[in-house]
Amino acid sequence: MKILIKNGRVIDPASNFDSVCDVALAAGRIIAIGRIAADFSPNKIIDASGCIVAPGLVDLAARLREPGHEHEGMLESEMAAAVAGGVTSLVCPPDTEPVLDEPGLVEMLKFRAEKLHQSRVFPLGALTRKLEGEVLTEMVELTEAGCVGFSQADVPLANTLIVQRALLYATTFGYTVWLRPQESWLGTGVAASGPLATRLGLAGVPVAAETIALHTIFELMRMTGARVHLCRISSAAGVALVREAKDQGLAVTCDVSINSLHLTDADIGYFDSRARLSPPLRQQRDRDALREGLADGTIDALVSDHTPVDEDAKTLPFAEAEPGATGLELLLSLALKWGQESGTGLTRALAVVTSEPARVLGSSLGTLQASAGQLVPGGIADLCVFDPQTEWLVEPAALKSQGKHTPFSGYEVPGRVRWTIVGGQVAWEMPQQDAHALHGEGEGAHARASAG
Repeated sequence: MKILIKNGRVIDPASNFDSVCDVALAAGRIIAIGRIAADFSPNKIIDASGCIVAPGLVDLAARLREPGHEHEGMLESEMAAAVAGGVTSLVCPPDTEPVLDEPGLVEMLKFRAEKLHQSRVFPLGALTRKLEGEVLTEMVELTEAGCVGFSQADVPLANTLIVQRALLYATTFGYTVWLRPQESWLGTGVAASGPLATRLGLAGVPVAAETIALHTIFELMRMTGARVHLCRISSAAGVALVREAKDQGLAVTCDVSINSLHLTDADIGYFDSRARLSPPLRQQRDRDALREGLADGTIDALVSDHTPVDEDAKTLPFAEAEPGATGLELLLSLALKWGQESGTGLTRALAVVTSEPARVLGSSLGTLQASAGQLVPGGIADLCVFDPQTEWLVEPAALKSQGKHTPFSGYEVPGRVRWTIVGGQVAWEMPQQDAHALHGEGEGAHARASAG
């Protein structure tokens, strides 16, 4: 398949390239940006006038719910949600059922995902068998099966001796350990400690649950020389500790969820279970620190933390409801919204969902996908073409994901994906009627976008 993308504003955050030009794709690769050979004969021409042509999004935290939780999400529905949101590569945690602690399970998941010809799936292997925190998994075999790192998902590791052994083992082979910083005893509440949780009578999770875990992780990193990725930092104190650790030269990266970046505990309202999340939403000072940390590079990546939850598990009293929210289709728009509101600009907003998460994955992507998150001639043809000017209303029923619960329901957000291309093939294209509606509403805005 040969594709010519014409007249779009091409932005590659990794190289700071920003220009209105054409892009040619062939055999799953980008063959030219800007100067297209006169004899290039495309099978498909995409008119991207008024749109931005960016690298496909890389999401470091998306649960697909298979195997074991098909009542909450199927590979087909969640992969469809991914490409509808411009996500071409995603990392899934190991807390499936059964847990991803054996090579056969990892291979089966990757095989099922590849058959759908949509987003690329990069599984995390379980750090310990069945995530029970007692016996380490066979990391070498899991890596050979396709795992890009090792994680306990949201299950805290109480035994620091096991953590130390895991970090030593991973360091020996150059693997990255992905840890959610949460102290096992303090982190059992359902809302962030503070006046609101007290007023509502909800069990609180203090900031210390995160900072104690961070201090422990950093000390063990110093002992072992391990490389660690911290999943979903949620507090101002946590951001400060990560900044200090990076200044000291520790091999640490981290991410923040779209929920913590935009919302606070006040969004719980009157026990709204859509805001029942893990980590819990914290106060405004925490949200402000997370925004600043993402802007200055202390926080490396923005993630959807996509966790589809079925109706029965979500429509329970707040403290009993299952934590989680759908997010794959919102990642791009909420990154753009943060970029606008924070003043960091479009390039940084795209970087935290493309080149920066790809950098976190690094060599674990393998040779074939080494150029993920970038637009470079010869690189893999994973692209997202979106209309930056159009705002759309988040309507849960219209989302592709099987999980319809999101705290952003009713929000108007910027940026509408028009085309998603994976491996040089169109994996998602906005339906014609929707595209015509957008075109009719925003011709003037499109002209402004093309002008930069």
